[in-house]
Amino acid sequence: MAVKGKAFKYGDNIDTDVIIPARYLSSSDEKEMAAHCMEDLDKNFVKEVEAGDIIVALKNFGCGSSREHAPLAIKSSGVSCVIAKTYARIFYRNSICIGLPILECDEAADNISKGDTVEVDFSSGKITNITKNEVYYAEPFPEFMQGIMDSGGLINQTRKKLGL
Repeated sequence: MAVKGKAFKYGDNIDTDVIIPARYLSSSDEKEMAAHCMEDLDKNFVKEVEAGDIIVALKNFGCGSSREHAPLAIKSSGVSCVIAKTYARIFYRNSICIGLPILECDEAADNISKGDTVEVDFSSGKITNITKNEVYYAEPFPEFMQGIMDSGGLINQTRKKLGL
């Protein structure tokens, strides 16, 4: 599976309180969460993000509270994947569980700029910066994780396996 979109670039230590501010956690509505995604960091994000776009960040993306709302807000905003140098472990796990693809790649995180058009092939880990004509490689997802992504998350995958 491959995705293509424009990049939104952020720095180190982007915490879950910035991804989805706590004042919006009383809602479980995905559209409501998406409407406030990244608003304390980037007021234009929700106005500019389009389906398929990609978030690129540096180290420790998703640190802070262990809320599942953060990757859900990102996914619900239309973002097709996140590329960063490193992730907070609970954010990483929550992202996989809800079916938000995330890749670790130092070179891509360093060299992709805001607005670059980026294509990601999850099965090979190949990240192509179309704007700069550069290619980077992340570790591809293991087959079982790719199955979770393809199903749209762990709950959806379990439902399919159970025939529900």
